[in-house]
This record gives sequence, structure tokens and C-alpha cells, in this order.
Amino acid sequence: MTDPRGDTHLSLSERAHPLRGRTVVVGVGGGIAAYKAVELVRLLTKAEAQVRVVMTPRAAEFVGPLTFQALSGRGVMTDLFDLTQESEIGHIQVADGADLVIIAPATANVLARMAAGMADCPVTAVALATRAPILVAPSMNVNMWQNPLTQANVRRLIDVAGVRVVGPDAGFLACRWTGPGRLAEPADIAEAAAHVLTPRDLEGRRVVVTAGPTWEPIDPVRFVGNRSSGRMGYAVARAAARRGATVHLVSGPTQLDAPLGVEREEVESAQAMAQATAAAAGGADAVVMAAAVADFRPAAPAGQKLKKRALGAAPSIELAKNPDILAGLGAGRGGAARPVLVGFAAETENVVSEARAKLGEKRCDLVVANDVSQTDAGFSVDTNRVVLVEAGGERSLPLMSKDEVAHAILDRVVQLLQP
Repeated sequence: MTDPRGDTHLSLSERAHPLRGRTVVVGVGGGIAAYKAVELVRLLTKAEAQVRVVMTPRAAEFVGPLTFQALSGRGVMTDLFDLTQESEIGHIQVADGADLVIIAPATANVLARMAAGMADCPVTAVALATRAPILVAPSMNVNMWQNPLTQANVRRLIDVAGVRVVGPDAGFLACRWTGPGRLAEPADIAEAAAHVLTPRDLEGRRVVVTAGPTWEPIDPVRFVGNRSSGRMGYAVARAAARRGATVHLVSGPTQLDAPLGVEREEVESAQAMAQATAAAAGGADAVVMAAAVADFRPAAPAGQKLKKRALGAAPSIELAKNPDILAGLGAGRGGAARPVLVGFAAETENVVSEARAKLGEKRCDLVVANDVSQTDAGFSVDTNRVVLVEAGGERSLPLMSKDEVAHAILDRVVQLLQP
């Protein structure tokens, strides 16, 4: 695999799985949050990274090296002066072989020693010797984190050494204080690692993504909705953020967590989504309309729950037409080329012809068409099989993960954004 920091011609699989096959060194600092590094190593290994663990001597007081060895399948370095460790897994060898170094937890002590250029333990020695990007996940007492010296050390690491930082989160700390200082969740650290190892060909671009269903109220309890889970739109938002874009996600109701680094705005109805999308699209470079927006809504939602006994045997609901968000964006840009507009066509028949009709009617640049009647593509599954429809032709993609589909869409967006 070529170095993703410099090569933008990666396969969809490599883009969707940037940790696969990469050598990731995890440096564990001596804080109580060291136990969370165990889950981080598990997640990195699950993502098919080649994980090497180095620990400060104090870290080994919290979690035994054997735990990390069992998860990573490789020896763990804990002592620069252990002749056996240094001969088998020398710190220079580890530093040279790294594609990424993650330090989690990065305690106040570790950050200070890194900022001073010290190399007196395996973690700081590898950090000083490596030419790979370094990602630190701070963890400490809130007062230690907010101390001007710690903040100065972090700024020095960022400004002088180009270190990336994830977290810390705010919350209840092991020291019984509440505030910022808690180690970022292992899943967020792993996602931040994926950001570092993904080519940033959307750097400086602003991308708006819509995702999920809309719920159109019948009364305060009932609604008209659809089967969209939001997974496809969230995959596009996550992929765009990894590629360096500033991402604004307008999301209908879902059970999904906001992707790391993505600004999420939650809405329920199509009218609310239309307002939020129109506001967010101003100044955007691209808008990807992956949401399944209801075409119609109940014309007169009841203010109170409708009682079955009062409705009769077969009540009817009068419907009103919802705004066509994509068509509005297409008409609003006139003859301009920005923002690049991407629509979705979830169909059950005549998939390509329906998508081509939508392409012209909505005045968009690309329509992603898929057959949602298939059990392995469409709603509530992690895979999709789509056709990318443009004015000049179609491109059929085989069954692949929604993350891979997201990168295929963004590959075309990147091309359309070229002058």
C-alpha cells in the first residue's frame, strides 16, 4: 500500500479502511485511563492495523503488558534499558516502522516531556524518533489540563511538531472532579487515527450532507415516516470529514452517533430539513442529499392525540405536498457550478431511468441510484449497490460497504470541484 498521506489514488477499500495493514504504535502513559487503551488496541486490531504497544514504566502499574501483548499479538516495550526488549523490539526500529503513533493516555507528564524533546522512556523515545504523524489523546485532572503550562505544552507540540490532538472529553473524572480532562472514547481515537491516515483532498471545502428519514406528524404521538436508517448519509459525512472537509450534517431522526468532527443539526420534518439545508448550503462547495425526505405530510396535524373511538372505522388523512429540497437548490444556483449537487434515487423498479429523470428535473450534477427492494442494499444494512448517474452516462458499482460507496461518491465530487 502506498503512503496515504501523499497518494490520492487509493482504492475505495483503502479509503474506507485506512487503518488496514498500517503499522500503528500505541504509546500508553501512566494514568488511570490506561485501562481504556486496552479497548483502543482492540479496535485498531479489529480494523486490521498492525499494532505495536510501548508503555511508560508507570503505565505498567495500571495495566499489565501481557494484556496488550495478547490483544496485539506482539511484544510490548516497557523499558529502554532492558537488553532483551531493546534487542528484540528496539525503540528506533519501532519508530522507523510506524505509519502512525498514538499516545493514549497522554498524561500531563508525558506531554511536558514530549514538548521538551525528552526521550527518557519508551513512549517519549519513540515519539522523538519517529517520522510518522503523532496523535495524542490527553487525559488528566481538569486543573492540570487547564494549567497554562499544560496548554503551552500542547500548543508547542501542535505548532512546532505538528502533533494532532483528540479530546479530552468533559465529564466526571477518576479524581472526582468534573470537567475537561477525560480521555476521549477509544472509538473516537480510532476514528481520529483514520482521519490522519486518509488523504485530505477535500481540505478547505465545505460539504453539506442530509441523512435519515423525515417524520411528518399526524398528532403528537403518530407520524408518517419511512424506513431510512441514515447509514448512507452518515457514511458520506464521515468520509468527507476524514478527507478534510468542513461537514454540516442535517439529520432526520436516527439512532446513529454523529461522526467525529462533523457538525450535526437534528430535524424531524421535511419542512424543517428544507429550512436547515437551505441555510447550511450558503457558501457550500457541495451538497449531498442522502436523506429520504417525505414527499407529503398530513395537511392538518392534530394538536392532541387522536382517539381511536372518535375516529370511526376508517379515518382518512388529507396530505399536503412537502418542499422539494433538491429541486430548490438546483433552481437556486441558476447556471452556477457551485455547489455541486448530489441527489439520491431510492427506487424499487426502473432504477436508472428514474434516476436519469431526477437528474434533469432537479438540475443536479449526480444522482446515486439504488434498488431498495434488495435485501443486501438500501435501508438498514451496511452494504449498498448503486449506479452513479450523470448527464454523460452511468457507472454501476458492485455490492460494497456504504463507507466505500461514500468514498466513490466523494471521488466524483472532488473531480467536479476541479476548476
